[in-house]
Amino acid sequence: MGAKYFGAAVRRREDPRFLTGSGRYVEDITLPGLLHAAFVRSPHAHARVRRIRTEGAAKVPGVVRVFTFEDLARGMKPLPTFGTAPPGLAARVEFRLKHTPQYALARDTVRYVGEVVAVVVADSRYVAEDALDLVEVEYEPLPAVTDPQAAGEAGATLLHPAWGDNVAVAFTHAIGDAGAAFRAAEVVLRERFRIPRYVGMPIETRGIVAAYDRRDGSLTTWNSTQVVHFTREAVADALEMPPHKVRVIAPDVGGGFGTKACGYAEDVVIPLVARELGRPVKWAETRREHNMSAAHARDQVHEIELAATRDGTLLAVRDRIWLDLGAYNSWGIVLPYNTVAHLLGPYRIRNLSVECRAVVTNKSPNAPYRGAGRPEVVFAMDRALDCLARELRMDPADLRRRNLIRPDEMPYDMGMPYRDGNPLVYDSGDFPAMLEAALEASGYARFRQEQESLRAKGVYRGIGLSAYVEGTAIGPYEGARITLDPSGRVVVGTGACCQGQGHETSLAQIAADALGVPLEWVTVIGGDTGAIPFGVGTFASRSAVLAGNAVAAAARKVREKIAAAAAKLLEARPDDLEIEEGRVFVRGVPSSALPLARVVQASLPTFATPGAADPAFEATVYHHVPTVTWASAVHVAQVEVDPQTGAVALLRYVVAHDCGHVINPMIVDGQIHGGVAQGVGGALFEEMIYDKAGQLLTGTFMEYHIPTAAELPPIETVHLEFPSPRNPLGIKGLGEGGAISPPAAIANAIEDALAPFGVRVTQGPVTPARIAALLRLGEGRKA
Repeated sequence: MGAKYFGAAVRRREDPRFLTGSGRYVEDITLPGLLHAAFVRSPHAHARVRRIRTEGAAKVPGVVRVFTFEDLARGMKPLPTFGTAPPGLAARVEFRLKHTPQYALARDTVRYVGEVVAVVVADSRYVAEDALDLVEVEYEPLPAVTDPQAAGEAGATLLHPAWGDNVAVAFTHAIGDAGAAFRAAEVVLRERFRIPRYVGMPIETRGIVAAYDRRDGSLTTWNSTQVVHFTREAVADALEMPPHKVRVIAPDVGGGFGTKACGYAEDVVIPLVARELGRPVKWAETRREHNMSAAHARDQVHEIELAATRDGTLLAVRDRIWLDLGAYNSWGIVLPYNTVAHLLGPYRIRNLSVECRAVVTNKSPNAPYRGAGRPEVVFAMDRALDCLARELRMDPADLRRRNLIRPDEMPYDMGMPYRDGNPLVYDSGDFPAMLEAALEASGYARFRQEQESLRAKGVYRGIGLSAYVEGTAIGPYEGARITLDPSGRVVVGTGACCQGQGHETSLAQIAADALGVPLEWVTVIGGDTGAIPFGVGTFASRSAVLAGNAVAAAARKVREKIAAAAAKLLEARPDDLEIEEGRVFVRGVPSSALPLARVVQASLPTFATPGAADPAFEATVYHHVPTVTWASAVHVAQVEVDPQTGAVALLRYVVAHDCGHVINPMIVDGQIHGGVAQGVGGALFEEMIYDKAGQLLTGTFMEYHIPTAAELPPIETVHLEFPSPRNPLGIKGLGEGGAISPPAAIANAIEDALAPFGVRVTQGPVTPARIAALLRLGEGRKA
């Protein structure tokens, strides 16, 4: 494959329609006879549902019908769950795993504020919303539990009484002999860190339109989702329809971040009521609904210990981890084991002991959100490293230098399984070079030189580091179908769904190079089950690796068909032909060139001949990967903190990263910038706060703060390319990486800035109020 486009900074082909307001989102879908839905949601964190009276709402002019569980009982199948341990992992780690089915409409018990109880369908959204107040639900309130450590204790209120406790996932894991390493250690660092609960905040909230066609018994649903094929299976199951009769389309999607990769109640309720009523139905999520009912994330506690020698060599890590899963265990081992698998990061540590407990509480269920366990564990590990460096009186950069895995040790076997059940082996990378690149780009040495003189002037600036290694592009597969139309133009269908990643550009770059056609000839269609029969979706930093390699392989197959057909027309051998700029010619004889349209047309049967070749210039490939590729990065944050107000100003942010071969550096930069912005939110602003009764206190943007452009610093990126040997294109995943390290790097920078005050940061987000409290605590320590 040539490389005219692969690696080039091609402008995103999607952007003109977004910048001119020509995008088409779910809210833009309008159909004749369209009805609108609104959901009755529980105001209680925990309660029995004794009775639902719908008569008053049903009498409102414009209301078509009100549905409860009993009205849709036949379609009330358990919502999808994920995260069973694969055999290779289950053979090494003994998991205690519990699930309780969640239904699209609550049947007898609600377990979090916002859980769906009933749905009102009306001629307009306004009427539907007004009628919600007339649906009378008789609740019997039950005690709520919101603290994950308290939820795991004996005697706690049980969310699912049949379990006997609230522990949904529990396991221990060890490599080496951590106990012996701690006994031999010269220094032991112990600290407790809490990572707050926060959530993906896409510009476009969730939304669904469903239309049932009585003519052929088919259903089409437009859904702001990251996983159209999974959604199709859930809808087909609930409606008891064959999957080929259900088409799921994700039109333009205004952000996903993992939040839209879950199986939600609304995904099946809207299609169910559309079929029941014989009219199309739309639902669009409000921001308050999103905050209380869309999947939450993060929310972990780590009691971590590091064992080291006086020269800073790390000997062992012990960690006790609590995860708050919310009311249901929808994702099984995914978040707990993802956390553990990334604990050691890029460091050479041969002894590990981990105890992990994931509990249910009366909060919205948790799910993977950009990073999925990695930002939490990187915060714990990198904060602990900085605390250790301070105790050893070492520069944090020197401590990391001493312990980073060297490039000559690659591939590096961590001695444990990954979440997919395969051995956790880093495939490629140069972590020391990445650290040095980040330090150089950020002016680390000069910053240190200037820091003391600035402090003497009352200016408190700090610099913080964070490094991670990320398993990206989990399998098992993704598909691509490539077809030539009669003009020789190219249509690429894929199971990958785009929510801002630039697939229409990056996948087109791969296809154009592989086929030898101009980039503008390629149309990429993702997020449509009608485009390819099977697919997995976009999450876990997987689309470039899996869909990209599927596109490349399918394009090569189509290229071979083109060459075989053109060979008959040019009276040449297929391997003597070149394809460039959409023309086929004998190598060295460009004057013999035939346009692709001519090759396609000549292959079609006529009344006189059967055609030069099979006219089906198409191929479908499902690219399989047994295990992940390992991307990595070092982040450096520079901050200035005002001790009088607790205000934090981000001065500069540098990311040195490796995602293997870069398809499009402009898109890579954009992905990193977006991830860093979300990481800044987790570091300084964002937190979902519940009171003891399970009521959400941060349900709107008045209370739940997100960063704006004004709070973001210049973000600089340094691209290092260490190709993965695990796929033909040598690429690694990227989409989540930018969000992983900012909470740790920024917390480290804040603590560095406030070192003269004896501050230790153990919890995010690091708000002005928390800084003020830390300063008071630090002064108390000094006194």
